Amino acid sequence: MAQKLRTRGHRVVLNRSSGGDLGITIMLTILGLFMFIPMYYVVIQSLKPLDELFMFPPRFYVMKPTLDNFADLFTLMGDSWVPFSRYIFNTVFITICGTLGNLIFASMAAYSLAKLRFPGRKMIFQVIVMSLMFHSTVNQVTHFIILSSFGWIDTYLSIIIPSLASTMGLYLMKQFMESSVPDTVLESARLDGASEFRTYLTIAMPMVKPAWLTLMVECFKNLWNEGSSVYIHSEELKTFNYAIGQILAGGIARSGAGAASTVLMMMVPIMVFVFNQSKIVETMGSSGMKD
Repeated sequence: MAQKLRTRGHRVVLNRSSGGDLGITIMLTILGLFMFIPMYYVVIQSLKPLDELFMFPPRFYVMKPTLDNFADLFTLMGDSWVPFSRYIFNTVFITICGTLGNLIFASMAAYSLAKLRFPGRKMIFQVIVMSLMFHSTVNQVTHFIILSSFGWIDTYLSIIIPSLASTMGLYLMKQFMESSVPDTVLESARLDGASEFRTYLTIAMPMVKPAWLTLMVECFKNLWNEGSSVYIHSEELKTFNYAIGQILAGGIARSGAGAASTVLMMMVPIMVFVFNQSKIVETMGSSGMKD
């Protein structure tokens, strides 16, 4: 006897028991709470006066909430000899340029490695895979020598250019293009007279939207949190995260302002992730195609 399919909102759903649905819901709720607690605690810390910040054991609530920490932060920003707007501009400029550049270069290189046939393609990809084993700290001396030879030390390019060559994004895009972009679709576009660049831009990129959205969020987060760099020495070129580190170095009296600055730094990457999360889920469910 055939089982009756379960429907919800005129859509067929997995044929699980109600108890199984309840168990999964409870498990996901618990995991969600564990992920939410650190963010909640950071926000609570920013609203505590100094006498509550150092209470032991720490409390997950505020007895006397205050916005003085944010007021102190903006006061310290105004007292800086380099305008704080300059730090913010540096962070935004580096983040946007590095993220867009990484997305463009990684996707174009991934398309070439995944969908074009040329000598040495497999060897190049193996070198890329091997590069994933090395942490960025290991390569700092080499990076410094290369950037210095090009005269890019103490410029925006010293941070932006290395971010363009991130092999992790290239590896992600290449693997996704191989599995999600059928060769038959690309061949049809070429037979219709589309150039290789147009095929990449209008056919391949929309089909791998989940991959490049994920890459964009990850790259944005890394560049936004870029702190003190060994390649930048001028104070007017340093980032917002570096300025926050200077505030925290002022001692216990600035702990409240430091907690407030942490919230401000955390808000932007979270907003970028939340804005793109729905698109990632939606495109993951609708981007599959069959030959």
